[in-house]
Amino acid sequence: MRAKIIPITALRDTVKIDKEINETHEPMIVVKNGVGDFVLLPIDMFDERFGAAYPINHETRASVPQTLLEKEEQDDPLGFVKVGCSSLDIAIGNISHNTEEIKKKVKKAYDEGVKILAFQELALSGYTAGDMFLNASIIKKVEENIQKLCDFSHGLDIFFVVGAPLLKDGALYNCAVAIHDGKVLGVVPKTHIPEYGEFYERRYFRAAPKENGIIFLNGEPVPFGAKIVFFDRRYPNLKIGLEICEDAWVPDSPSVFSSLSGASVIVNLSASNEVVGKKEYREKLISVNSSKCRCAYLYADCGEGESTTDCVYASHHIIAEDGKILKAGQLFENQDITADIDLEKLIHERAKTTSFDVSSSGEWLYVPFSMKLPLREDIERAYSRNPFIPKGDGVDLERVSTIIKMQAAGLERRLKAIHCKKAVVGLSGGLDSTLALLVTVEAFKHLGYDLQGITSITMPAFGTSKRTHDNASELAEKLGVSFIEINIKKSVVQHLEDIGHDDKVKNNAYENAQARERTQVLMDWANDNGSLLVGTGDLSELCIGWCTYNGDHMSMYGVNASIPKTLVKYLCKGYAIMHEEVADCLNDIIDTPISPELLPSNNGAIEQKTEDIVGPYELLDFFIYHFLRFSYSPKKIYFIAKKTFAGIYSPEEIKKWLRDFLRRFFANQFKRSCLPDGPKVGTVSISPRGDLRMPSDFNGQEFLQEVDEL
Repeated sequence: MRAKIIPITALRDTVKIDKEINETHEPMIVVKNGVGDFVLLPIDMFDERFGAAYPINHETRASVPQTLLEKEEQDDPLGFVKVGCSSLDIAIGNISHNTEEIKKKVKKAYDEGVKILAFQELALSGYTAGDMFLNASIIKKVEENIQKLCDFSHGLDIFFVVGAPLLKDGALYNCAVAIHDGKVLGVVPKTHIPEYGEFYERRYFRAAPKENGIIFLNGEPVPFGAKIVFFDRRYPNLKIGLEICEDAWVPDSPSVFSSLSGASVIVNLSASNEVVGKKEYREKLISVNSSKCRCAYLYADCGEGESTTDCVYASHHIIAEDGKILKAGQLFENQDITADIDLEKLIHERAKTTSFDVSSSGEWLYVPFSMKLPLREDIERAYSRNPFIPKGDGVDLERVSTIIKMQAAGLERRLKAIHCKKAVVGLSGGLDSTLALLVTVEAFKHLGYDLQGITSITMPAFGTSKRTHDNASELAEKLGVSFIEINIKKSVVQHLEDIGHDDKVKNNAYENAQARERTQVLMDWANDNGSLLVGTGDLSELCIGWCTYNGDHMSMYGVNASIPKTLVKYLCKGYAIMHEEVADCLNDIIDTPISPELLPSNNGAIEQKTEDIVGPYELLDFFIYHFLRFSYSPKKIYFIAKKTFAGIYSPEEIKKWLRDFLRRFFANQFKRSCLPDGPKVGTVSISPRGDLRMPSDFNGQEFLQEVDEL
């Protein structure tokens, strides 16, 4: 048996050593300055010779870099990281000038709170240097100025990436150099080298080697290769992968594999020439890349100063996140752009998408760095006050029509499946029952059924106001559906008497008796007339349990099951615009205060207002969206709600209603566990058969405690 001798610097390439020592089953002598320093052994050889004295727990042994095991203070920026792409006024071949420009941009970005900064492809030399890339003076100057950038960056807590031509083992590579706080963390060479037209890079550059290795920069070994992920030990959600220009345009982009190896941020240093129509294509490409990789994507393009001998460059920077363009620079403006990405959102999307298989192999090198990420109040993200409603002024009638058609399509399928041409809707004159009736009407129209087969039943009781009663009657008439009025006061009074309840006590039993009586009437009437009972309950009320169990909670098909209250109002408003014959009636229903109308009215006026009890629906729907869609913590929801509703609701009000929402949400899962069927029309749904599977006795106390600690 013989031992292989390796220099201590070779320990940088742990992947190669691990592979070789296990394949050859031979020890390695590590030398320092030519003198043997220590020996590496295969694990089974170690066990055989020293296992008794130094036992190893093989079940828990992991191939994890030691740096991962060291303790490090953790940050909680709620996922927000400020990133940027910076433009340079390049002087082709003037490395010193370009270095000074990079320094200015790094310092400016650092002062503005940017944590990740991307520069263009070959920023140190210029992309259009041509055969001068091969000049010994250029190569030397590039390496020297990388050191100057390191020296300059001491004490600057910012991760920045510059493009540079670098020589390794007699081959020239087009590289992305990652620098943080005075140190080159790693060098990632370009994988896909163009060899056509104006991009004849094959003349100068080699493609990235298949395996990682090391490159010596100013005498220091640095990780080198296309399979490197950089991660922040203070915030491990931040993992950064690098690629260069053409790498983004090919089917097997390195970003795909680095994302599958954990990278949540991809930085692309580019030099993409401008032609008519390329801007739109480029934005689509980066958007799609960020979407399929479930990542944030920084695309830094070159512009001012590059040679225009054959092409022009427009400095088209792009920052994207999971398919959405957060910021894009204007062509030929040489703009710097910044944006706040949300890593928590990205990690949640990956966790939810189980087909996104994050399973890194031993080929990947994980390079740690330690960068502070405090939570900033001035994040560059805007959140819609009404996330369930399309952005923009006015009403998007196409969206309204699409949603109502989706609701109607679900109902149509159910009617055909049971061979039924009749439906009944409990019509109160409120928003939810109004939308349910509109959907039923559209379903019947599409099926060619007689609208008289729809029966709307209004059931006045103790709290019914004249306004809602009259609106229910008028709406049914103008829509051309059947209308019946069944007064349930006597039935409810008799029922309360039967159970020994004093009707002067206006408690839950008093209110719920009315809701259950209405449901009993509707169910029995549907049975007696061969009809399907269409449910009216909306997503917002189901989330907080604002419904009577086995009362308005139950139906034979719930068309509003995934429609939140703010969207219910929006859809009714859109329907009014598209159908003038019911516009006046619908607009009055929209303007009516939301109420269950279960307590006696005040001289015919509404006494009971839902939003006084459960909070403003725009707040409630905001909480629902971010809690269920992205699984945000109460702390994060509170943080973004304060920003979004500043000047509208105080932090104290937001905290109060957030706590109330969480309390109600966890206390009422039992109502959602037995919901009737209903169509999913958006990204948020609470069907117990699909989107929300949670035990009814889930303990939400720690969520409430988190709110109390805010």
